[in-house]
Amino acid sequence: MSGIFNSELDSILEGTSRSFYLSLKELPKAIRPQVSLLYMLARTSDTIADSEAGVPDELLEALESYNEFSQGLTDRSPDLVSIAESQGNKSEASLLKKVEEIVSKIGDFSESDQTSIRLCLGIIIGGQILDLQRFSSDESSILSLESDEELEDYTYRVAGSVGEFWTRMSLDHLFSLKEEKKESELFEKGVRFGKALQMINILRDIPADLSLGRCYIPSRRLAEHGITPKDLLEPPSMDVFRPLYNEYLDLTDEYLTSAIQYIEMLPHSQFRLRGACMLPVIIGKRTVSMLRGRNVLDPSNRIKIDRSEINDVIKRVVFAVPFKGSSKKILSE
Repeated sequence: MSGIFNSELDSILEGTSRSFYLSLKELPKAIRPQVSLLYMLARTSDTIADSEAGVPDELLEALESYNEFSQGLTDRSPDLVSIAESQGNKSEASLLKKVEEIVSKIGDFSESDQTSIRLCLGIIIGGQILDLQRFSSDESSILSLESDEELEDYTYRVAGSVGEFWTRMSLDHLFSLKEEKKESELFEKGVRFGKALQMINILRDIPADLSLGRCYIPSRRLAEHGITPKDLLEPPSMDVFRPLYNEYLDLTDEYLTSAIQYIEMLPHSQFRLRGACMLPVIIGKRTVSMLRGRNVLDPSNRIKIDRSEINDVIKRVVFAVPFKGSSKKILSE
C-alpha cells in the first residue's frame, strides 16, 4: 500500500471492511491499492446513505455533493461533520472526516485507473441515491422494491459493478485473455459474483432492513404468496415466506456457481488473486447453507460465520491455491 495509503488510512480500511479486508490483504500488489481505494470511497457513500443523522433530504443532498466531489466535478468538499459525529463505528466516522484526503488519492493512479474508479463509484452512488429516494417517501410504513427487475438492478449497481471493476483491474494489470469472447464471459461472471455477495446480505439482513423501513424482497413476489412486507416483521410468517425465500437462495447459489467459474477462468499462476476470490465464495456458500431451514425473520437468529471458521477457511485457501484442481475441490464442497 506504500505510496497510496498511510498506516492510518489502512487502519480505517480494516475497521470498515470487516471480512472483505481479508480478501483485500490477499490481492496482488498491482491492484490492491485501486480496489482498496474504491472500497473506501464506496464505504464513505454507504455510510452517508445509511446514517441515522439528518432527514432523508439532507442525506440525499450530502450524497449528491459527495458524488460531485468524488467525480471531480467540483473542488468543494462536502460538509460531512455532523454525519460523522453521529457514527457509532469510529472507522466510519474517520472516513467521513477524511473525505478530502481519501478522494485525493484517486489522483495517484493512471488516467485509465482513475476513469475506472470513478465509473464504478458513480454506479454505486447512483444505486444508493435511488435507495434514498425510494425508501424515504413514507417514514410511517415499510416500503419495498416492486419487482425482480428492480432487485436485479439494485444488486448490479451496488455490487455487480464492483465485479466489473475487479475484472477490469485484473485485465489491465495482471493478465490478459486472448479471446474477446472469454473476456466478455469473465466480465459477465464477475457481475454475477458481485450480485451473489449482495444477495447474501439482503437475504441475511431482512429484519435489520425492515427496522429501517426497507424491504428488498419485491412486493409483487410477496403478493404471489399472499403476504406483504409488513408480514415479514412477524417471525411466524416464515412458513408462508419460505418457498419464496428458497427461490432467492437458489438464485444466490446460481450466482455463486458463476463466481466459482470466474475463479476457474483466472490463470493458475495468479495465486493471490484466486485466493482473494475464493475467500468470499467459500464463506458465502457456507452462509447460504446456514440460511436454509432457519427462520431468518427472527431478529435474534441472525446468521453469521464465526471467526474460528473464517480462520479455518483462510488456512484451507492458502494451502489450496498453489495446486491445480484443489481450489475447484474446495469451492465445490
